[in-house]
Amino acid sequence: MLQVSDVEIENRLRFDNPWWVAGAGIEPDHASLPRRAYLGSFLRLVRQAEVNRAVVLLGPRRVGKTVLVYHSIQALLDEGASGRDIVYVSLETPIFTGLTLDGLVKRFRGLFGHPTNTRLYVFFDEVQYLHDWQVHLKSLVDDHRDCRFVATGSASAALRTQSAESGAGRFTDFQLPPLTFAEYLRFIDREAELIGAVDGAPGGYFTRDISVLNDEFVNYLNYGGFPEAVFSRAIRANPQRHIKSDIIDKVLLRDLPSLYGISDIQELNRLFNTLAHNTAREISLQSLSTTSHVDKKTLARYLEYLEAAFLIRRLRRVDLDAAHFERVTTFKVYLTNPAMRAALFGPVRDADAAMGSLAETAVFSQWLHNVALVDTLHYARWKSGEVDLVALDPGTQRPRFAVEVKWSDRIMSEPRELRALVAFSRKHALGRRPLVTTRTGGGVVKVDGTEVEFTPTSLHCYTVGKDTLERSPPRDL
Repeated sequence: MLQVSDVEIENRLRFDNPWWVAGAGIEPDHASLPRRAYLGSFLRLVRQAEVNRAVVLLGPRRVGKTVLVYHSIQALLDEGASGRDIVYVSLETPIFTGLTLDGLVKRFRGLFGHPTNTRLYVFFDEVQYLHDWQVHLKSLVDDHRDCRFVATGSASAALRTQSAESGAGRFTDFQLPPLTFAEYLRFIDREAELIGAVDGAPGGYFTRDISVLNDEFVNYLNYGGFPEAVFSRAIRANPQRHIKSDIIDKVLLRDLPSLYGISDIQELNRLFNTLAHNTAREISLQSLSTTSHVDKKTLARYLEYLEAAFLIRRLRRVDLDAAHFERVTTFKVYLTNPAMRAALFGPVRDADAAMGSLAETAVFSQWLHNVALVDTLHYARWKSGEVDLVALDPGTQRPRFAVEVKWSDRIMSEPRELRALVAFSRKHALGRRPLVTTRTGGGVVKVDGTEVEFTPTSLHCYTVGKDTLERSPPRDL
């Protein structure tokens, strides 16, 4: 039986690393794409020579991890790094099957005979395709201290768990979420046209045309979380075909079953469809078990898998006193990217009934970019009221702010519907005015003597995403 030869492996490496030719850079198609807002913070980790750690880039499928790697390589080249000191290897390429990470690094060193102490950059893409990758990568970090190692992978469920268990002190976890609404506007080159900054108010923004901004917000809900979809007319025209098959199905039907030995794939698929259809709604484990005909123990395990794979995020409940419940019997579930609902059930329009829950999902998804704050988010519900989103101080567990998400302007003229929000705000003396999002309206209105701030949902999503993009530090493992 023929074996892959050393020449074939070397030819593939040269094909994947065009910058090994003097004066060359990354492929023009990749170079022309807009840069993610995360590029600067990611590059700082890649360059961080004083800390001997590998960077593990995590994220769901199709959010631009590989493109972020290419843009980082180009930035290193622009800063003066030699192209022959940088290697990129995609481990899903069949020709590399059976090769070890250490063997690939030695091949790279052997090709160019790098002098001792030369700073080298090694990028392993789709590292989850290598069994026990975390053990091999940790060994490389220890043995090749002149190399900066970066590994990426889409199967976040396995990567996150394995890197935490086996990479203690050797890995820095960097998560790349879907596009924020602010990034989406920048990608389509409409940010400056639609958004302005409020003079003298850091972090304050206004919209120049709320109607057009809302049109783009609906587009964002339908496909805007995925960079590739933003630039592909074919994907935008048929998100159900492209996003569902290339993103959702591969995780549900291939990644998770292979990682966890799930035998009933259709059971998992039905569960995710149910959760996606009920995004931003409160769910009980008992009702979910009854509806899906899956026992609660299996359901709990599936929910953990879906959350680890970055498809959903659960939110815990507190009561009027902001106290946690000892037994978690109910919780909210959010899609991490609202566009996944459109991929499953069809695109939405601004007047559709689903807009309310998708608007709330979009607001929540902007907070996913702030890893320090998203873990403090809860929802409040008690006998006579509820509040959509509540942030608790991580130290005191006291509420810091409260948000009610609406896709309607009617709420501004119906203050009675905000009694729960006002009651919660008064009880806890929030550090800022309670916020209610609307469809187009804005301003400050007194409700039962309490000032309540109103702002359009689309503008609020822009503001949250814009302000948190640079505040999402990587997590050392």
